[in-house]
Amino acid sequence: MALTGAGISTPSGIPDFRSPGTGLWSHWEPLDIASIWSFREKPQRFYEWIRPLAQKIVQARPNPAHFALAELERLGKLHLLITQNIDALHHKAGSQRIVELHGHLRTLTCLRCRFQDAMEGYLASFLDRGELPTCTHCGAVLKPDVVLFGEPLPDHEIRLAQEEALRCDLMLVVGSSLEVMPAADLPALAVRRGARLIILNLEPTPYDHLADVVLHADVAKAMPRIVRALQMTDPAAS
Repeated sequence: MALTGAGISTPSGIPDFRSPGTGLWSHWEPLDIASIWSFREKPQRFYEWIRPLAQKIVQARPNPAHFALAELERLGKLHLLITQNIDALHHKAGSQRIVELHGHLRTLTCLRCRFQDAMEGYLASFLDRGELPTCTHCGAVLKPDVVLFGEPLPDHEIRLAQEEALRCDLMLVVGSSLEVMPAADLPALAVRRGARLIILNLEPTPYDHLADVVLHADVAKAMPRIVRALQMTDPAAS
C-alpha cells in the first residue's frame, strides 16, 4: 500500500504546509484559519485563505509521481492508496482504489441543517468573484468536505487505512512529512506487523529510522525510476 502527502503534489504547483518559507503554515497559524472553530466563527476568513489554494488545485495537473503510482496499481503491485491530500490529482492520474483521509473538495455540507451539495455549482463564482457558497435551504455558509483542525477523520476511511496497514507486506510513503496524526502512525502500524517500509520524501521524517529504504529525493523524478526498475527486474510487471 502507499501513503501520500502534500509533497507529492508540490511538483504540480500546489504548496505543501510545512516547508520553511513556502509552506502554507509559514505565513498562517493553522488553528486561527483552518480549524472547525475558526470556520464557525469566521467562515469568510477561511474562504479568503483557501481561495488562492483552490485556484492552484483547479489548475493543477498530475505529475510523474502520480502517474507512477497509478501504473503500480495497474501492474497489480499496489493494493491501496491512502492520501492526505484534497487535490484529487490521484484520481486524475488514473488511480482507482483511493482512500482520502482528509476529505475532498467535490462536495460541501451545511453545518446548520446538514444539507450537502456538489462543489461544481459554486466553484466559478467563488474562484472568480470570491462569493461564499451558501446553503439553498437555510442560507448558512457551506463548509467544504475537507477535514479541518479539531474535526475527526472520516470513520470509515481511517478504519480502512489502519486495517490495511496491519495487513500489507510493504508500505510506500511518498511526499509525507509524517507529522500529522493519526495518518502518521500508519507506517508504525505496518512495521509492527512485519511489513517493509520505504519512505520517499525530500526532507527527513520522524519515521526514517523505521524504514528499510529512505530516499530523500524529488518524488516526480524518483517514482517513475522505481516503476521502471520494477518492470526491468520483475517479468510479471510489464
